[in-house]
Amino acid sequence: MKKNIIAMNASIMIGLGSLLAVPSVHAESISDLEKQKESIQEKRSGVESNISDTEKKIDNLQDKQMTAEEQIDAIEAKIAESTKKIDAKNAEITQTKDEIEALKKEIKVLKERIAKRNEVLKERALSFQETGGDVNYLEVLFGSSSFGDLVDRVGAVATIAEADRDILKQHELDKKDLEEKQNAVETKLASLEVAKAELLEIQKQQKQQKQEKDALVKQLKEQTKKHEDEKMGLEEEKANLSAQEKAIKSAISLEHQRLAELEAARKKAAAEAKKRAEQEAAQAAAKAASQASESKQQSSPAPSAKSSSAPAPSSHVSEVPAVSSGTFTRPSAGYVSSTMGERWNKQHAGIDIAASGTVPVVAAADGVVSRSYHSSTYGNVVFVTHSIGGQQWTTVYAHLRSRQVSEGAVVAKGQQVGIMGNTGHSFGQHLHFELHKGAWNYSKSNAVNPLNYIPN
Repeated sequence: MKKNIIAMNASIMIGLGSLLAVPSVHAESISDLEKQKESIQEKRSGVESNISDTEKKIDNLQDKQMTAEEQIDAIEAKIAESTKKIDAKNAEITQTKDEIEALKKEIKVLKERIAKRNEVLKERALSFQETGGDVNYLEVLFGSSSFGDLVDRVGAVATIAEADRDILKQHELDKKDLEEKQNAVETKLASLEVAKAELLEIQKQQKQQKQEKDALVKQLKEQTKKHEDEKMGLEEEKANLSAQEKAIKSAISLEHQRLAELEAARKKAAAEAKKRAEQEAAQAAAKAASQASESKQQSSPAPSAKSSSAPAPSSHVSEVPAVSSGTFTRPSAGYVSSTMGERWNKQHAGIDIAASGTVPVVAAADGVVSRSYHSSTYGNVVFVTHSIGGQQWTTVYAHLRSRQVSEGAVVAKGQQVGIMGNTGHSFGQHLHFELHKGAWNYSKSNAVNPLNYIPN
């Protein structure tokens, strides 16, 4: 009998030992959650540093853009000035061409004047030819009949000779004047054309500089836009990390609460087990005393402890897929319309599940809602943070028609979080579902193929 009582107490103590062992297991779970929280805090610090670096890049690009725009303004002022100078040269060229036209008229008059003098000289020469061409001024003088006639002849000869010299002299002067005017106007026109060409070349260079500065400003704007988009993504990543940190803290709090409840239940079970053991020991001793004469004693079996677990409430909806037994369950009904991989020259970081009508979307695993908001790209989107076997996971449910959970909510596997829709950057009703082994980040480097984890 004594041996039986010892064996009974040993079995009770083993049962108590198993209850005492449970908190240590969950303490490890809390330790894992704390490590995840620290990892998220570290990542968030890194993201904040990246945001700061990106803001500095944006400021630097904007300073360069401002400098380039100021240079463009200066170049445009120079172009305007050179345009004025070109217009002035064009006006001078026009005036010079008008002078050339006027000179042409003068040249025409001079040519007519020269032609008339030539006619006079020709007539003089013809007269000499008609007289045989051997009459000269000496013969005219020696042919005088008297002294008075000689004086008259000398005056006539002098007058004729002077007239010839005047004609020839004027002829040379007119020709020289004509040549000088032509040379002067042509030189002036050539000089103006050269000056205009130089101004046009300067203006061409100025316009080329402006084009280069315009191209630089365009490039700087594109780089600024790229960094601004990157900053927006980093800020969204920071918000998600903050939300995940909050979710992890909530999970830690819930785990502490659960452990406290478990510890209270353990103490209660231990007290009841001890009381039962004492009662059974007393009953066994009494029975042994009353049956001392008997050679064989009977021992009454200890009542088995009943365990109960609260079943998760469930309500069957025909559109909701059955909850699978694996780590993750299928998040909605429908067919996979697009798989993970490159699409439209971009990385498609999840899968698309399409269906028509009102299609419920459910949580793929137990977790805490880290974000529930409207995004310009995701549309109505829900992020859920999971802690499974010490590993953090993040699931994303995007393009929802509506969201039925808020941030901080604790969701069970298969619990509805929204309704499939067509919001954000979407073309047709579908669920965009992402699975990340770790925290969600802007580059989506932690994304894994959901088809390797959920039922097809």
